[in-house]
Formats: sequence, C-alpha cells, structure tokens
Amino acid sequence: MKEFLKRKNIEISAKRYGIDALGAMAQGLFASLLIGTILNTIGTQFHIAWLTQVVATIGGVDYTVGGLASAMSGPAMAIAIAYALQAPPLVLFSMTAVGFAANALGGAGGPLAVLFVAIIATECGKAISKETKIDILVTPIVTILIGIGLSALIAPGLGKLASYVGNLIMWATDLQPFLMGIVVSVVVGVALTLPISSAAICAALSLTGLAGGAAVAGCSAQMIGFAFMSFKENRWGGLVSQGIGTSMLQMPNIIRNPRIWFPPTLVSAITGPIATCLFKLQMNGAPINSGMGTCGFCGQIGVWTGWVAPSEAALERGAEAFAATGFDWFGLFLISIILPAVLTPIIAHFFRKIGWIKEGDLTLEA
Repeated sequence: MKEFLKRKNIEISAKRYGIDALGAMAQGLFASLLIGTILNTIGTQFHIAWLTQVVATIGGVDYTVGGLASAMSGPAMAIAIAYALQAPPLVLFSMTAVGFAANALGGAGGPLAVLFVAIIATECGKAISKETKIDILVTPIVTILIGIGLSALIAPGLGKLASYVGNLIMWATDLQPFLMGIVVSVVVGVALTLPISSAAICAALSLTGLAGGAAVAGCSAQMIGFAFMSFKENRWGGLVSQGIGTSMLQMPNIIRNPRIWFPPTLVSAITGPIATCLFKLQMNGAPINSGMGTCGFCGQIGVWTGWVAPSEAALERGAEAFAATGFDWFGLFLISIILPAVLTPIIAHFFRKIGWIKEGDLTLEA
C-alpha cells in the first residue's frame, strides 16, 4: 500500500491537506467569488455600464461579469485544491463538476464542503488514473461519481456544521464584543501568519458582521505590525511584501525565535475589541475578506463593499447597506493601519530592550 500511494503521489499529511489544499482553496475563492464581488461593487458604485449590464441569462437567472465569476466559486476552489494535490490532467479537469456540486449542496458552508469533497475525490481520481487502457473514460467517471456522490452524502451536513459554528462565533461576538473581539482578532490573525489560510477559514465559516470586523483587525495587525516593526531590517521592500502581501514571510524567523510574534499578536488583542466595541466595525462583504487583512487591501475593500452592497451571507444575517460616515472611515483606517503601524514597533522596542528580540531576528530571507 505504501508503494502504491507513493507511486500515485498520494501523501496523507496535515501539510498537504491543511496547508497546501486549504491555501489553494483560498486562491480559487479569491479568483472567483471575491473578484466577482469586487467587480459588481465597482460597477454599481461607479456606474460602469459594462460591469452592471446582464451578459448572460441561465435558468432564468441574470448574470453580470462579476456574477459569472462568483457563480464559478465552487469549480474554482475544487480545481485549485486538485492542483495543489498535484492531480493529473483528467482528475484536475473533472473537479469542475465536483466543485460545483459540493458548493451548491453545502449551502452557506459550501467552501468547507468543497474542501473535504475535493480532497477525497482528487485522491481517488489519482489512485485510478492510468490504471486502465481506457483511462480517458474511467478516470473522469470515477472522479466525478465519487465527488458528486460524496457531495450528496456529506456536503449538506458539512455546510450546516460550518454555518452553525460561524453563527455561534458571530452570536458570541455580538453578545460579548469585548472578549470575543480579542479572541477572534488574535486567533484569525495568528492563522493568517501561520502557513494555513485564514481567508479560507473565514470563508468556510461564512464569517461576517462584528466577528468579521474583529478578524480584519487581527489580520491587519499581523501584516502591518510585522511590516513596520521589521522596517529597520527589511526597509521598503519588506514593508510592501508584508504590509500588502503576507506576514507569513516571517514564519522562518518565528520558528527560530517565537518571541518576535508577541508584538503584533498583542496589538491584535488591542485592535480587536476597539473594532467591536468602539467603532462597531462590521465586515459584511464576501466572508473571505474577513481573513485577508491588508493583503491587497482586500479586508478594507470587503468592509467598504459591506457598507454599500452587503454580500448574500451578510444579508441573510440582517445586514443592510448604509452610507458610511467619516467616523466609520476613520475607524477602519485607525484599526487596520494606524494603530498596528504605531503600537507594534513600540512594543517591539520594549522586547528589544529586554533582549527578547535581537538584531537580525526579523530579517526576511532573500
């Protein structure tokens, strides 16, 4: 069995499924649902005709350019997962149908259903690939039947589970905004810096509202915090790559000296409750934005999108569009950029003074 799995490149490990597949899923979701949402919002707010006009009507449903992109989120996620698992072409292409089925049957928790179903279907497809002389028929049939069968069997349950957990987190945040503001901000922020996908987690849990706002605060604290506290070592290149790229770049340094993680994490514990209690910051755009932080400023774009055109997930929970005030904009920039940029280097300076952070500890690898 070990020889067979090795020959088929099937590696059952936390890294492959919890890091590679999850991270790829977030990219697939980004390239479909998130981009579609952004295009729809830009078209609506800036009255761009070619982004708001109907380009296709399928089954009585009208689609804009952004709408078509968003509708393909299931296939995009499944194909991305299969690609991360190094699936052969016939398996990779078969995931289009599998992803569509899992996402549709998973409902609000569709991304979580896609993750589980796509992993299993991909590995089964890899196992059967090129084992027969009619591979061009057998591999797609096996992959699609297993994927759609699993979708029918477990996707609704996984979707309900993800929705329940997400609703529980959001309910708890509404009930205890100070405590949960700290918890959500710290946990999601830490997940963003770890080699897993905070964006995929937030998407799977359909995290919006106050909890989504706390998540944006925590992720931003990690990215902007690391960018500014390491400016001396990494200069402008490091500021950009971490501030609007990813704080995950610091993981090799964190492994060598975990104490460098304390300053941005402490800041996330500060900005989280400020977001939930003082500014009542809600992230009602596409849930994936909750776990994006300042990566391409998607977290901030998600907040703005939620103000002017809440996502379906947010609308289901009672969110409404409104005209943002200067106070709302000030709160968004204070929490996402200003406080992390100011507080993290101050806290890091204290850690340097006591010898917990030394010269070169934050230098990014070339």
